[in-house]
Amino acid sequence: MYHHAFSLKFHSFSPHYALSLSNFSTQSPNPLLPPFARVPHVTSSVFLRCRSSAADVSPVIYADGSSSIGSLGETRDVAVAEKPIDVATLGNLCVDIVLSVHELPPPSRGERKALMDELSMSPPDKKYWEAGGNCNMAIAAARLGLHCVAIGHVGDEIYGEFLLDVLHEEGIGTVALNGGTNAKDTSSFCETLICWVLVDPLQRHGFCSRADFKEEPAFSWITDLSDEVKMAIRQSKVLFCNGYDFDDFSPSFIMSTIDYASKVGTAIFFDPGPRGKSLSKGTPDERRALAHFLRMSDVLLLTSEEAEALTGIRNPVKAGQEILKNGKGTKWVIVKMGAKGSILVTKSSVSVAPAFKVEVVDTVGCGDSFVAAIALGYIRNMPLVNTLTIANAVGAATAMGCGAGRNVAKRHQVVDLMKASKLNDEEKFFEQLVAENSESPRINLLSKGMTKNGSNKQQIETISMEKVVSELLAELELELGRCCVKASS
Repeated sequence: MYHHAFSLKFHSFSPHYALSLSNFSTQSPNPLLPPFARVPHVTSSVFLRCRSSAADVSPVIYADGSSSIGSLGETRDVAVAEKPIDVATLGNLCVDIVLSVHELPPPSRGERKALMDELSMSPPDKKYWEAGGNCNMAIAAARLGLHCVAIGHVGDEIYGEFLLDVLHEEGIGTVALNGGTNAKDTSSFCETLICWVLVDPLQRHGFCSRADFKEEPAFSWITDLSDEVKMAIRQSKVLFCNGYDFDDFSPSFIMSTIDYASKVGTAIFFDPGPRGKSLSKGTPDERRALAHFLRMSDVLLLTSEEAEALTGIRNPVKAGQEILKNGKGTKWVIVKMGAKGSILVTKSSVSVAPAFKVEVVDTVGCGDSFVAAIALGYIRNMPLVNTLTIANAVGAATAMGCGAGRNVAKRHQVVDLMKASKLNDEEKFFEQLVAENSESPRINLLSKGMTKNGSNKQQIETISMEKVVSELLAELELELGRCCVKASS
């Protein structure tokens, strides 16, 4: 999770990580990891570094020795089943350095800059390092059995090597963005972004990174998608974006990326996050790009507060239905309601799942873990209540640990949590909520009790937790089997 690129945030809980990309290395291409495989699957990962010349383009190299250059089609005829990558994340790669401090950083911009410079003088022990940004979502998705690629940048130094090692160990591929000769000053855009995550004795979090002191997006000079990035998007079933992409890229670049993903049949997942509020009041270009995201995304993920801010409607179900009406290709609107649970709204139904009852240690990375499971359900065409249930479980399992990155939920933790089947007692709340929405022809409600069907016009159907867990455990076993087959082929 992330924080605003231009302000320091303090949180007593649920902090947001700083996410911004550092810029390209001017080193010649140097694949550090095994390359992408062509269909039917991605065997491992490769990080392609850009050269200083725009004409000197580095291709994605496949296992059969062929290259991606000149092989890109611009049609929408690629079937999802033929796409070898499950999820690609756009931007937001960083290394978090988590340190305990006596007090949080001062609010003054100058004092914060001085503190960051002091912290940056010498690298702290690696035990304080963690993968951050979109690594959280990618790691959570990979642990659920999905094949993931992170599109972004890491530098050619110790922090970059660390980030690549973490992603490689998790089986996540990486593809470099390529700014070519558009970079204003390539020497200043080579280092991996570092986010200093400072935790005081009350477990409040403060964040410092060089992204806090930029007056424009870190990659405003990137104007076109490279062939490598196009190939990664084209070969992915889902492209995950969030509001913090606006801290990295220009609105025009973001809109062109959305349009390309839509053109090649890649589903767009968008989570505006806390950045959405400022974007809705941002520059005309930012507001235009935000509206484009809301209109073009296949899946939108919002908190209840964000859904209300976008629509002016307090009821999350009605807000989701209003967003669907305005979307061009929007299939799902998911409203996250914290400890209460989550709602998934489609044009023909509303699905509801109360949250799991757990002892919360740290909420960092919970939202990233949640969306990873939503992607699993979307790609595997799971029943909607099942998708919400496993997403709630993955988010809750992450909350039981400390921090994100490699600390996000592991598969066995998710399985144990679902088997225990302890849900927060929110059924009455949700029943009352959905009862206010007579426009919904069908409502599916996860229940701790027995399955029963409603008799009113809304067709409320309660679905037993036992049934859902049984189906999800079978699905996870099947997913594990897919991974084993792909790993051995």
